[in-house]
Amino acid sequence: MNHRLQFISHHSDRYSYLDSIRLALEGGCRWVQLRVKEATDDQVRPMAIEAQRLCRECGATFVIDDRVWLCKELGADGVHLGKNDMPISEARRVLGSGFIVGATANTFDDVKAHYEAGADYVGCGPFRFTTTKEKLSPILGIEGYQTIVSRMKAEGIELPLVAIGGIEVEDIPTIFSIGVTGIALSGVVLRAADPVEKMKEIIKAIDNVQSSK
Repeated sequence: MNHRLQFISHHSDRYSYLDSIRLALEGGCRWVQLRVKEATDDQVRPMAIEAQRLCRECGATFVIDDRVWLCKELGADGVHLGKNDMPISEARRVLGSGFIVGATANTFDDVKAHYEAGADYVGCGPFRFTTTKEKLSPILGIEGYQTIVSRMKAEGIELPLVAIGGIEVEDIPTIFSIGVTGIALSGVVLRAADPVEKMKEIIKAIDNVQSSK
């Protein structure tokens, strides 16, 4: 699994959820999470089918936020679980070992609990304030991630840690330098004048960090 860059679908006055996914894929992102809150599975299903088709065409990983049963029904690559969603252990029982199960974390204790429950990766944040998510957890900043990464190393926890929440291109070198595995983005891409070019810029910034190691 390539956790370096995840795109989380969003919508704006200019773009629909599917538009946002198309733009991310066109820009080179190869991990997409379909996140649609305040909707039923029946409402999301057609969107998920099309999003999965787009991802398959590009060889991208396709993950659905929260909707474990829809993930299983469609044969998506996996599911991402928020703090108030189905427990990881229950999702694993429903899906089995062939699906990716990711989870949201804000503290080291969250990360450790997800690790012990069998999560495949953790989306950890927020890095800074973001308008794309309601009920925001306490902001971590660089220091917060440094603390979590150092405690993970101390306890021998090897789990991909993906930073999320208000990340800008200029933050990328610092975030990766402290041992975070990857980043997840949404608003910074869709707010750009040219989202496709913005995604390419982000990927280039990540590549530069990786090549300098």
